[in-house]
Amino acid sequence: MAVTAIPKSKADKAYVFAWEGVDRRGNRVKGDLRAQSVALVRADLRRQGVSPTKVRKKPQPLFGGGKRRITSQDLTVFSRQLATMMAAGVPLVQAFDIVGRGHDNPSMQDLLLAVKQDIESGTAMAEALRKYPLYFDDLVCNLVAAGEQAGVLDVLLDKIATYKEKTESIKGKIKKAMFYPAAVIAVAVGVTVIIMLFVIPQFKSMFSSFGADLPTFTLLVIAISDYMREYWWAMFLGAGALVWGILKLFQRSRRFRELIDRVSLKVPIIGNILNKAAIARFARTLSTMFAAGVPLVEALDSVAGATGNIVYSNAVKKMREEVATGQSLQFTMRQRNLFPHMVVQMTAIGEESGALDEMLSKVADFYEEEVDNLVDALSSLLEPLIMVVIGGLVGSLVVAMYLPIFKLAAVV
Repeated sequence: MAVTAIPKSKADKAYVFAWEGVDRRGNRVKGDLRAQSVALVRADLRRQGVSPTKVRKKPQPLFGGGKRRITSQDLTVFSRQLATMMAAGVPLVQAFDIVGRGHDNPSMQDLLLAVKQDIESGTAMAEALRKYPLYFDDLVCNLVAAGEQAGVLDVLLDKIATYKEKTESIKGKIKKAMFYPAAVIAVAVGVTVIIMLFVIPQFKSMFSSFGADLPTFTLLVIAISDYMREYWWAMFLGAGALVWGILKLFQRSRRFRELIDRVSLKVPIIGNILNKAAIARFARTLSTMFAAGVPLVEALDSVAGATGNIVYSNAVKKMREEVATGQSLQFTMRQRNLFPHMVVQMTAIGEESGALDEMLSKVADFYEEEVDNLVDALSSLLEPLIMVVIGGLVGSLVVAMYLPIFKLAAVV
């Protein structure tokens, strides 16, 4: 669900207006302009030498509603573009205007131009971003706030862009590893259903004229086919209800999500990837925030939500409570029994040497590379395994249908 900002007053609220007019050379021109009223649009156009002939307010959809939704990739590209412009000396408001108007996603355009409007009115960038928590999490807002206070906003924006690029890269690799087997299995299930509903009945009618006993395996497959043909609607509704129920339970029950996350961490091969990915996100996020000067206790708040797994999130929250009482970070990590010995030792060295951000950055680099290697290995392992499973499934159905034919040939 998209979240829109609540304006300070009705007069401050801006809308997008479509306008048409004639420029100084007599050419007909048109475009869009964001303003509070039609009168302000007309005044702005006249200042630019355009005589407006028609101005109308465009419908104002919610961000992401009725248009392309705003994706993580959109936000990552925005962070990099804004960081580049700020480093080049472009003023913040102008940078927002350039990036917003140049974005190919209309929903992202609306979001950035709304943030720009808040900044123009005197709101700090961090506070303007906090109005849209669906898109800008605490981590981004805290880093922007730190950059504004220290006068190094361009540096912090560059760190945010790098952080988002690396975390999105990890997510993309994990999704890629899971998508291929899921797609192949879905196709295999579809083919099997088609065979059971339409092909097996044809063989059944042919076998009825044989006048001989059919093999047990063939009778079993025919019975399953008959059941599926008679109750296909119930199976379809049941599967849909099951998926819907799991999704709703996942959304509303934190205990259920924690159970799923805890079980997924123990699944062979996949669990190893998820563990290393969570550690990489933990190290990358904490390194980025600590390097920006965010206090450790405050940084751990944002880190808890960035790990991508409730088990690690709960662990980081407990670590934050213990660090707030004066315990060292490496000691609290050791107590959780989630972090490998190497990670704990690197953290201890970083705390003792005063280079915690550098050590955590090295940990993140190492585990991100580990995730890459494991994902590649998983893809190589799954391809032949999936082929064997699909071949065995379809082959079994074929054998079940041809067994009576072989038996009849032997009798003849």
